[in-house]
Amino acid sequence: MVPNEAHQFVGIIRLLKHFGWMWIGLLAQNDNSGEHFLQILEPLLSENGICSAFTQRIPKQLHVDNVDEMHDIALNMYVQIRDNTVTTFIVYGESLAIIALRAIIFVPDPTNKENTPFIKVWIFTPQTDFISMGLLKFWNVLLFQGSLSFTIHSQNLLAFQEFLQSIKPPWTQRDGFFKKFWEQAFDCVFPNLDAPTEVNGMCTGEERLQNLPRSLFEMSMTGHSYSIYNGVYTVAHALQNIYSLTSKQRAMGRSKRFKLQDLEPWQLHPVLYDISFNNSAGEIVSFTDQREMGGGFDIMNTVTFPNRSFLRVKVGWVDSDAVDGKEFIIHEDKIMWHNGFNQVIPISVCNDYCRPGNQKKRKEGHKFCCYDCVPCPEGKISNQNDMDDCFRCPENQYPNKKKNGCTPKTLSFLSYEEPLGVSLAFVAVSFSLVTTLVLGTFIQHKDTPIVKANNRDLTYILLITLLLCFLSSLLFIGHPGKVTCLLRQPTFGIVFSVAVCCVLAKTITVVAAFMATKPGSSMRKWVGKRLTNYIVLFCSLIQVIICTGWLMTSPPFPALDMHSLTEETIVQCNEGSVTLFYCVLGYMGLLAIASFIVAFAARKLPDSFNEAKFITFSMLLFCSVWLSFVPTYLSTKGKSMVVVEIFSILSSSAGLLGCIFAPKCYIIVLRPELNNREQLIRKKM
Repeated sequence: MVPNEAHQFVGIIRLLKHFGWMWIGLLAQNDNSGEHFLQILEPLLSENGICSAFTQRIPKQLHVDNVDEMHDIALNMYVQIRDNTVTTFIVYGESLAIIALRAIIFVPDPTNKENTPFIKVWIFTPQTDFISMGLLKFWNVLLFQGSLSFTIHSQNLLAFQEFLQSIKPPWTQRDGFFKKFWEQAFDCVFPNLDAPTEVNGMCTGEERLQNLPRSLFEMSMTGHSYSIYNGVYTVAHALQNIYSLTSKQRAMGRSKRFKLQDLEPWQLHPVLYDISFNNSAGEIVSFTDQREMGGGFDIMNTVTFPNRSFLRVKVGWVDSDAVDGKEFIIHEDKIMWHNGFNQVIPISVCNDYCRPGNQKKRKEGHKFCCYDCVPCPEGKISNQNDMDDCFRCPENQYPNKKKNGCTPKTLSFLSYEEPLGVSLAFVAVSFSLVTTLVLGTFIQHKDTPIVKANNRDLTYILLITLLLCFLSSLLFIGHPGKVTCLLRQPTFGIVFSVAVCCVLAKTITVVAAFMATKPGSSMRKWVGKRLTNYIVLFCSLIQVIICTGWLMTSPPFPALDMHSLTEETIVQCNEGSVTLFYCVLGYMGLLAIASFIVAFAARKLPDSFNEAKFITFSMLLFCSVWLSFVPTYLSTKGKSMVVVEIFSILSSSAGLLGCIFAPKCYIIVLRPELNNREQLIRKKM
């Protein structure tokens, strides 16, 4: 007629986990039932990450004849109960064990001065529900202030209250239970009818149970009483069903006259399983498939008062058969804790919580609930108390300085809104204007000897490609998109290759022209536009083929790099095929080296053909820039990689422009008297 005992274990675990009480003391009655309770509860505690600081057996009764032994037991328990780290105690025992527990606490402190320092949370099991404090009449109940009790579910019955209020001791029967109870409860004595005498504290019979403090008598129906009440009505309904059945059978001549006194208890069993009725409290009374009474346990909070009275308030319940989400209910706002907690939820842990930004580290030689706190490793955070392990932030966030939260990463790319981007764009545009100005100057003086020397058309092509080289650097500034990612590297590779091809063609033209001046040389037929056109077209076509294959097989595309930098998400262009990217750079470098070698070999030719000297310097600068580019590019991340490439483009293009065309512009603009055929012939002679 009582709920399954397993429900109370579920309720205890849920209650402890709800309030975060992970370091508790266990006090159990020293008998078989207490051992059974511990054998079931202790494994459940471990499975749910809860540790028992100690386990103590409470003597079922105190033996006054062995004072020394009882004093040692009391002192040992007293020391453990006084442990400040253990705030929560689970107590299993019947009322005599509770009396023994109170006595054990009382023995080391006979003056009872320790009531206030014992600021604890006591959790009682249903076994202590009946008279947990009934016999503590002369002891202060403040020790158990704010305690929580699991009690068998009950309902208040108005008729039961009226019945208790109407009870008076029968004057005709002065022996037995009523007499002893009345005298103890009201601290009075009944007069002796055989020898009437007047004594102080005489029972008048007008005493009322509702005037007794609740520590001595509860007017409300307890869980045990409610179970008995339902049990009586269940048996009554079973007897009624049996009587109705036999009455029908007797009417049909199939049964003898029914007599209750002839009924054996076991004959009720088949009938009880089908019993289901509403009691006077409006609750359905029925058995489960496991032949147990349904329902669960109420969670009661004990509120004590200075006059040694107390009140029990229902603050929750546990019922595994309830609908989802209602198996365990606790109303924190209704709980009155011990005054020492200042109405703050008590904490019961082996050590302080590991705050966010830290993780737990097990202490060797201690229970798993006792641990040290260590800061989270780099790149990880913890945002709750007592986390076993730190974890990484999402890819688009990074840990803050305290490692207790994540901060969104900022998007990182070289934009026109920042000083570096504006500066590089300004330099690129400035060099573009200078190149345009040089081109315009050469076109304006196209008929002068210094412009016509060494293939005028090739000079124009070189200036145009240098102009495009400067402008191509602008593709690397701004938010990378599909089009810019697709165009910038191939454009840079092709335009630069054409420029270097022009330089190579100029160098070969110088060598071919010098060799053609020798008598009987067969090189005369190669001197002219045909050779330079072949060199530029053939060498440039190879780079175009490489870039076309790159775009067709594995083209560049915009991508987000969330791992290279801690606080930034790099918006970049993924090159697609890194191999083909370095093939483009490698081929361009091969052309530059070839130009440098040829120009270096022709640097000592006569002054009239001495453009090779300037080409040598330009190719030396060009090769130095791009050889240093590769390791620098690989060792940088984010926008720095883009800056390195833009700087390499601008510096190498400016080197070609300055070394090759600055001397010619000097003569054209500042020394026009040297720009004539006679000067060239005189220098040649």
